[in-house]
Amino acid sequence: MSRAGQSSEKLRSEIGQWISQNLQPDLVGMDDMDVEREIWGNPDNPKHAAFLAYEKASLEAGLVCPHWPEEFGGRGFNELQMAVLAEELAAVGMPRLTRGMGERLCGPSIIAHGTPEQRSRLLPRIISGEDRYCQGFSESGAGSDLAAVATRGVVEGDEIVITGEKIWTSRAHLANVMFLLCRTDSSVPKHEGISFVIVPMKDNGITISEIITMAGDNAFCQEFIEGARAPLKNVIGGLGGGWKAAMTTLGSERGAVAAVQHLQYEQELDELVRRGRELNRLADPQVRQELAWAFCQVHVMKATGERVLAKLASGEELGPEASLTKIVWSEYHRRLGEIAMDLQGADALVRPEGNGYKVDRWQKAFLSSRAETIFAGTSEVQRRIIAERVLGLPREKPARAGI
Repeated sequence: MSRAGQSSEKLRSEIGQWISQNLQPDLVGMDDMDVEREIWGNPDNPKHAAFLAYEKASLEAGLVCPHWPEEFGGRGFNELQMAVLAEELAAVGMPRLTRGMGERLCGPSIIAHGTPEQRSRLLPRIISGEDRYCQGFSESGAGSDLAAVATRGVVEGDEIVITGEKIWTSRAHLANVMFLLCRTDSSVPKHEGISFVIVPMKDNGITISEIITMAGDNAFCQEFIEGARAPLKNVIGGLGGGWKAAMTTLGSERGAVAAVQHLQYEQELDELVRRGRELNRLADPQVRQELAWAFCQVHVMKATGERVLAKLASGEELGPEASLTKIVWSEYHRRLGEIAMDLQGADALVRPEGNGYKVDRWQKAFLSSRAETIFAGTSEVQRRIIAERVLGLPREKPARAGI
């Protein structure tokens, strides 16, 4: 039993009883993102009725946005309690019903930097599912320098008018609201001239172009914004206060994910072992060695997660742990994709029948994992953080022009 389980038995019992009463067999085996991407808002999906029943039960139990404070509609769960919830759901293969980026990224910024009016107006719509958010931070010309955003915001009366471009926006084609960064003042240092704005997407001068990845999905989009309008009351943190709100968003994105990260990889590895058994490959010494390596790596993630939980439980703030865990899980998963392809042999080179660029479970794991050491902070950047902040090595000097 994990440390999270040992510390919260009453909650574990409550969650276990709730799951037994509200288990939806049609959703077993799906993860949170599968449900968000494929079923939420899609009444044509054959599993939509199961989703609605699960949504209703989750809302009634306060298990939508449960880590939000109670005064804003959550249950005030801390990281330990969130870990218990994740563990109990993972034990039966059920996803947690989430509100995507509205819950994980924008909501915490509204709570931390929004006015009372903004909180009372915007947060209930995230919990209910009326508003579905996407994140408009990245721009093709800004690289990894978030402060270099070029999208412009001009105040006109009681509105802000936004023009520019965003890219690598996850599931923008499914959202009706975007929270974005735009430059509203060019006369001040670049970090100080940025505003964090919540912008309606429908019929508002935003053209969405889906980006098909090599894994065959359309998880990312590019947006061309031509005079999109948002009321000034949708500016979080005030004009020019966007940097602090953005840092809260990024902190929420990278927070204590390590505490439960191993759960999804345990399930995936179990599936791969079953696949190896189906193919009669488990007697192969090379296959056994590779799977044993994967097993050990997952348990390293689990141990690291328990260290994170212990630190949070003692009231300490996380330091470079986020960088350590990002390297571990992303590089592990890239290698696991390679192991899965090797295990399947020549069959891994043949796509299944179907329209578009269809791939199977393990082809997708291999292809999509190639990007995981890049997004959310490259492995190179994470190693630099560890070198400077943990090992105390000298700061990296910027390369000279022309080299």
